[in-house]
Amino acid sequence: MYERHHEPLISREVYLRRIARSGGLAFAAVLAALFLGVSGYYWFEGIPWEDANLNTAMILGGMGPVAELHSTAGKLFAAAYALFSGLMFIVVAGLFFGPVIHRFLHKFHLEDDRKGEDE
Repeated sequence: MYERHHEPLISREVYLRRIARSGGLAFAAVLAALFLGVSGYYWFEGIPWEDANLNTAMILGGMGPVAELHSTAGKLFAAAYALFSGLMFIVVAGLFFGPVIHRFLHKFHLEDDRKGEDE
């Protein structure tokens, strides 16, 4: 997916397309997680769609649930979804910042190689 350490730095245009693709994947992952959470709260707890959306968005954002849960199935789903949301944060951050960090490290590595050749 990314260029190897001995390959030259990609152009700015290719780099911006890479960022756009990664941002799109991150956005799609957030939408999929939102859909999963809203569906789960609706089906397991019987919360109306708009309240399920609010609950899901709050958990994905790290704020915590809003609605009080009453059923055992709803509480089990909420626990599993909270753990899933923590992992989704890491995945989305990796997708979003991966190209930026890679370009920085690749540029740093190329500059380090040039200094080694001068010595």
